[in-house]
Amino acid sequence: MSEREQNPYLREPPEDLTPVDELDEEGAEREAELLREAIRHHDRRYYVENEPEIADRTYDTLFQRLVDIEESFGLQTPDSPTRRVGGEPLDKLETIEHVAPMLSIQQSGEAADVREFAERMDREVGEVEYTCEPKFDGVSIEVVYTEGVFERAVTRGNGREGDDVSENVRTIRSIPQRLRGEYPGFLAVRGEIFMPRDAFQEYNRERVERGDDPFANPRNATAGTIRQLDPSVTAERPLDCFFYDVLDASREFDTQWEEITTLPEYGLQTNDRAELVSDIEDAIAYRDRLMDEREELNYEIDGVVIKVDDRAACEELGATARHYRWAFAYKFPARAGETAIQDVALQVGRTGRLTPVALLDPVDVGGVTVSRASLHNPAEIREKNVNVGDVVRVERAGDVIPYVDEVVEKRSEGFFEFPETCPVCDSAIERDGPIAFCTGGLACPAQLRRSVQYYASDSGLDIEGLGGERVDQLLEAGLVTESVADLYRLDREDLVELDGWGEKSAENLLAELEGSKSPPLFAFLAAIGIPHVGRATARELASSFGDLDGLMEASEDELQEVDEIGEVVAREIRDFFDSEGNRRVIEELREAGVSPESVERETGDALSGLTFVFTGSLPDRTRSEAQEEIERAGGSVTGSVSGNTDYLVVGEDPGTSKREDAAENDVPELSPEEFEELVGTGEEMDRQDHEESPNQRTLDDAFR
Repeated sequence: MSEREQNPYLREPPEDLTPVDELDEEGAEREAELLREAIRHHDRRYYVENEPEIADRTYDTLFQRLVDIEESFGLQTPDSPTRRVGGEPLDKLETIEHVAPMLSIQQSGEAADVREFAERMDREVGEVEYTCEPKFDGVSIEVVYTEGVFERAVTRGNGREGDDVSENVRTIRSIPQRLRGEYPGFLAVRGEIFMPRDAFQEYNRERVERGDDPFANPRNATAGTIRQLDPSVTAERPLDCFFYDVLDASREFDTQWEEITTLPEYGLQTNDRAELVSDIEDAIAYRDRLMDEREELNYEIDGVVIKVDDRAACEELGATARHYRWAFAYKFPARAGETAIQDVALQVGRTGRLTPVALLDPVDVGGVTVSRASLHNPAEIREKNVNVGDVVRVERAGDVIPYVDEVVEKRSEGFFEFPETCPVCDSAIERDGPIAFCTGGLACPAQLRRSVQYYASDSGLDIEGLGGERVDQLLEAGLVTESVADLYRLDREDLVELDGWGEKSAENLLAELEGSKSPPLFAFLAAIGIPHVGRATARELASSFGDLDGLMEASEDELQEVDEIGEVVAREIRDFFDSEGNRRVIEELREAGVSPESVERETGDALSGLTFVFTGSLPDRTRSEAQEEIERAGGSVTGSVSGNTDYLVVGEDPGTSKREDAAENDVPELSPEEFEELVGTGEEMDRQDHEESPNQRTLDDAFR
């Protein structure tokens, strides 16, 4: 009976599968082994031979069936394909010595250097053939098999030892857990782990749409993924691998070409662009041809590797302390300034503004690798006639922010048009002049993530212990699903179940949340993400309207009476409070016990015309409270010292630059005690008297 007849899962699986809970132990063990065999077969057909035999959905059915059987009967094995979903998180990556040194390769982008390399080969070992391969731009890896079973995987590291990333590499489907065919008893191979270009662009698109920064290039994405401490994170990311070198084996290989053609027989994927050439001129022609074709490849390469084919000659040539003497990398010139747009993602800001981001083939711009660039807004896209597929010139504004300057080669029809609904929440997209907005408000998941982060940040309510990573945990665990109000429904039992949390951290966060229920009105207004309303504008609104209800009911005309608020900002504020979703969130916050403190609207003029700057912390109040006190008395606070500054308030642990600027501009310093006296009496101190005060002399002595 043939292998296929013995194993029905090598073809379409039967539809009338016995439910897992009705299997006996012997039947489950037999079926699990058949499923493992079938999944390994289909992995090889898909990744190594590029000839899949079953549909993706059928493969997923087989895989899930194996997962269910192994979990129900405790049949997990170290080399099971199910290990690809990731094991337990690691505390750290161990360091392991390589089976054989993983050295670097001499490289150059000049043909003259390549010919010089060949002349040296002719002098030292005579006329040779060369194996030519693409130079992959990924992460080099050593993978070791013993008796055909995956044993470990180690990063290149310093060439002598590297990080043990075995659990992460197990999750990569193109790397077999068990070899096939007539494999050697021991095999250590070198390969390159990479992220395919199409998968990289899709992954970056997802990151942009959920508010994360995209990776700069596929190599960075791969390096960051392969060193994850949680293998389940690696399992979710689309990594692949090509093998190209045998580091050590219990059998002999006579040539490099024999290695490349034999490894697929063991189930190890090699690259189909490798070629065996007779002389260096053919190798140079190979490089030029591959450079012309690089844009068609679904993986990043930055040159070609030219290796002496004969292994005995390689042994004779040996190596230096850093690189092999029998190999040379002929590099491509860096892509500079011009590149193709592979996709356009819409990034949803915390206020709902949609920013179009061009996802690019990585390109060098001013010495920096760029994989995304701003397209600003729909009006600019239309004006520049930009679309997916076009070759564009990328510049960096102020040498910092990349943007698409112009289309240099039109490969598409028309320009990219915004969808009618938000890519994250499907709410309608509305236009306000050249700008597009998601109308989902705080109920939009992308806006929710950013709004929760902002609500808890220093610019919001400054809730300690609720940084970006912890906000992501709460969202991913389903503990925050609707709005920032969900924060006040968290309980200790749910929090302690999260990775990295304990009783103390859970209790601390709950105490911080409880303490944030009576925030100053201005802080609350800044925290809830009203468009164009930062802390300064929030202070003006709080002072003008006194309480939240008054502001929520204010008309556009009334809003425009507030200093620094014009027609556009007034309309944005009014639209924010007119949103049913936003009002619902505010009401939920109130029901959770959040009650912003009303503001005494009476203001004085005792400090009218005086400008203050702070450095260091105050012992009896926060800097924002001090600023509010000054503004109520008619004064103002700025962030830097100039000739227009009247006082520099010097608190604990002050910086030096502001004090130096104060001395240069003859600006007197106030101690915290003198500041309290000044705001308490409203009487301006005489500068000459102040300069001679005992408190000032004491401060000067303390900070010399």
